[in-house]
Amino acid sequence: MATRYVRIAESLIGQMEGGVLRAGDRAPSLRKLSTQHRVSVTTALQSYIWLENRGYLEARPRSGFFVRQPFASEIPEPKFQAGSARERTPGMDDILSDVFAAANDPANIGFGAGCASPELFPIRRLNLNLRRIVHRNPAHSSRYDVPPGLESLRRQIARRAAHIDQSISLRDVVITDGALESVSLGLRATARSGDAIAVESPTYFGILANIASMGMKIVEIPTHPQDGMDLDELERAIRKHRIKAVVTMSNCHNPLGYVLPDKHKRALAELTGRANVAVIEDDVYGDLAADGTRPSTVKSFDKKGLVILCSSFSKTLPPGYRVGWILAGRFRAEVERLKFVTTVASNSLSQRVVADFLESGGYDRHVKRLRAEVAGQVESVRTAIARYFPAGTRISRPAGGHLLWVELPPKTNSMKLYEAALTEHITILPGPVFCCANRFSNYIRINCGHTWSEKYERALVKLGRLAGEIRG
Repeated sequence: MATRYVRIAESLIGQMEGGVLRAGDRAPSLRKLSTQHRVSVTTALQSYIWLENRGYLEARPRSGFFVRQPFASEIPEPKFQAGSARERTPGMDDILSDVFAAANDPANIGFGAGCASPELFPIRRLNLNLRRIVHRNPAHSSRYDVPPGLESLRRQIARRAAHIDQSISLRDVVITDGALESVSLGLRATARSGDAIAVESPTYFGILANIASMGMKIVEIPTHPQDGMDLDELERAIRKHRIKAVVTMSNCHNPLGYVLPDKHKRALAELTGRANVAVIEDDVYGDLAADGTRPSTVKSFDKKGLVILCSSFSKTLPPGYRVGWILAGRFRAEVERLKFVTTVASNSLSQRVVADFLESGGYDRHVKRLRAEVAGQVESVRTAIARYFPAGTRISRPAGGHLLWVELPPKTNSMKLYEAALTEHITILPGPVFCCANRFSNYIRINCGHTWSEKYERALVKLGRLAGEIRG
C-alpha cells in the first residue's frame, strides 16, 4: 500500500490530468496542502519532493512549487482503444462539408486540412518546366493520355518503385487523379456493393466516405498507434464478415503517424494472402518518412498479386496537379478499364510537368529538404501542444508526414472544441470524423504542414485554452 505522501502526490497528478492544475500553475502552498489532507507540513513537503523528482513539479526560490512545463518528448502517445470489429455506417458527411468550407476560408488558421504550405513546394521550378513544355510542344494536351497514362511518367514511377519489387515495370503503373482515386479504383476492382471492407480505426475520413458511397459495408479494426491493425481481430473479422478487401495505410499513417514495422507488414500480407483477400494500400505519405529512407510497403511482401499500392504526389508537390498512381497487381487490367470508363484519362500537362521534374533529379532533392522541414514543423507543434494544452493531453509521435493525433483529457468534447475554435478562426479536425462508430470524441487531428511562425503559436495558445475550458 502506498504511503500517505505518495497518495497525496497521486491525487495531485489526478488534478493535473483532469486539467484542474495546468502547466505553469502554482501548486497549493505547503501549509494549505497539509491542512487539506490533515497531515504535517513535513509530509506535504515529501509529496512535493516526490512529484519534483518525477518531473511533475519544479521548485522556484521564494515562490513555491509550480506545475512543470512538460517536454514534448515526455508526453505519452494516445492510448490504444481495443475492441471487436463491427460493421459500421459513416455519418459525418455534413460535418466534413463544413470542415472543408472552413479550411478554404483564408481568414482561418488551418490546422484542419492535411496540406503543406505553398512555400514548401518547388513552384518556381515546376512553372519553369511548364513553360518549357508549352514552348517545346504547344499541342501538349491535344489528345488523351489514355490509361495506363504518360509513358515517361510511368517509367520514372516504376524506377522509384524498385524498392518494392525489382520486377515492377512501367506497364504495371497506371496513372490516376490522386491517391483517393487510386483507392476508389482498387475498391471497385476488388469488391461490389454489399461487400464488407475492413479498415483501420481511426483512419482517413476520405476512405470511409469512398467505401460508403459504393454501398459497401465498413468493418472497423482497432488500430494500435505503433503496431497498426489488431491482426487477430482482423482474422476474426475476415471469417465472420467475409471481408472482401482490407484498406490500410502502413507508412506515415493518417492520423496516427506510424510507419508500420516490416514484421507487421509481412504478417498482414501473409494473413490476407492465406485468406485470398485483397489489400488496398494507401501510401500517399510514404515519401515523407522522417528518417530519410523510403520504407517498405505491404506490397513489398505480396506473393500473390493481391496488394494494390496507391499513391500520389499530392503531399510532396502542389496538390492541384492531381497526379496519382496505382500498382494493381493481378487487378491491373480491371483498374485500367475502370479508369477509362470513369474519366477516360488524367490531365496530360500535369503528367508532363511531374515527369520532367522526376527525370531531372529535382524531385529527389526537393523531397530530401521537405522531409527535414516537415519534421522540424511537427516537433515545433508538438512542443507547443505540450506547453499550452491541458494536463493529461497525449500526442502522437509520427514517424513521418505532418499530422498529429492528439488525445485530450477524457471529458473534452472535440466537436464542441471544433466549433469554439472556428469562432476564433482556427480550424481543426475532430476525432469522430476518423471513424464510423461513436469513438474518439476527445481526439483531434492537427496539421503541422504550415511553416512555423508566431501566428501559429498564438493560435495553439488559444486552442489549448479552449481545450481546457470545454467539456462534454
